[in-house]
Amino acid sequence: MNESETYEIRIQGRLADHWSSWFDGMEIAAVDDGSTLIRGAVADQAALHGLIQKVRDLGLPLLSVTNTQTGHAQEGATSS
Repeated sequence: MNESETYEIRIQGRLADHWSSWFDGMEIAAVDDGSTLIRGAVADQAALHGLIQKVRDLGLPLLSVTNTQTGHAQEGATSS
């Protein structure tokens, strides 16, 4: 990773804006399909993993993680 890169973490369901501080000041945006995007600059891989752990700690279904500078998406596992 370069100095900092911009990522979008998509989760299933809605997350209110006040969770932004929990996610290190990342922007929280509702999407029309019922999912939520958590997006912003991430300093390094350790910080990215920390954000993903926060998603896990809240029990939120992870749908994808995308580096918006490269457009490269990492799909999350979903359970039915």
